Amino acid sequence: MKALVLKEYNRLSYEEVARPEIGAEDVLIQVRSCGICGSDVHGMDGSTGRRLPPIIMGHEASGMIAEVGSAVTAWKVGERVTFDSTLYCGACMFCRRGQINLCDNRRVLGVSCSEYRRDGAFAEYVCVPERILYRLPENISFEHAVMVEALSIAFHAVGRTPLSGDDSAAVFGAGMIGLLLVQALRAVGCRRVFVVDIAPERLELARRFGAHKVFHPAGTDPAEEVIRLTDGRGVDAAFEAVGITETVEWAVRSARKGGSVTLVGNISPEVRLPLQLTVTRELTLFGSCASSGEYPACLEHLARGTVDVAPLISAAAPLSEGAAWFQRLYLKERGLMKVVLVP
Repeated sequence: MKALVLKEYNRLSYEEVARPEIGAEDVLIQVRSCGICGSDVHGMDGSTGRRLPPIIMGHEASGMIAEVGSAVTAWKVGERVTFDSTLYCGACMFCRRGQINLCDNRRVLGVSCSEYRRDGAFAEYVCVPERILYRLPENISFEHAVMVEALSIAFHAVGRTPLSGDDSAAVFGAGMIGLLLVQALRAVGCRRVFVVDIAPERLELARRFGAHKVFHPAGTDPAEEVIRLTDGRGVDAAFEAVGITETVEWAVRSARKGGSVTLVGNISPEVRLPLQLTVTRELTLFGSCASSGEYPACLEHLARGTVDVAPLISAAAPLSEGAAWFQRLYLKERGLMKVVLVP
């Protein structure tokens, strides 16, 4: 089969590789679409340490079942599916508690690190365990289905956060996850959502997705603006979707007394935290990692149209052109959001 292989850092090769062999509880998926995640782009240059070459990356994908293992009874060849990016064991304490994102034996598709190597879906076929599969509603295209993984991250973060239907929220960072957070917050009934980002086109998308007010930080203090627009109190919940000190500080400062701050972005391994403000205003901090069972709800939102992912997909291109699209994303070409590769 053909695959896009990270041969060495900053060098992707479209080449012939062996078709994966499946185990008794596995399924073989004929990949129809696979999205380029920001973690893939960062992994390409070795900066994350989680894409050790050679590796087939790609974990946001959809396709059709091409083959099932001998112990698989719930799935049939030809079914349209998507799948979680997290390979969880199903047996550890966290899996038994439903916290599959915290699985002691967690693996991620398309990742190779010192602990494990698991080829991903930038290929004609990918092998996954049946437990991570989800059927696609008929009205969801393969292209749109690749967005479910990112959408599940947003809904997981919102689910981690104590919110009522009439609450206000602020989102710091309007990248892919930040923009999906806006839609997730609106879907659960947040009446006012404020968004901060440095890219005008992303702020415009945030407004299109229902943001009450958007801010560019140039020439203004976003936290002060949020406080001013909430009668001096601050928002009930602040979401940080970047992972740098500046946006974390804004998020903390924008939250009301007794409010919450949910940390989703993690570009930086460490950031400064306004400790006294967090303590004296009795804020609650939540960390949010990946997703944990939100796929069915996300698929339902997509099927019903309560979440719109079409404006976030910038291009769909042949897998053979993947190296060029990776480079364009790596150079941060303006206006590019999600690029979907089609084997």
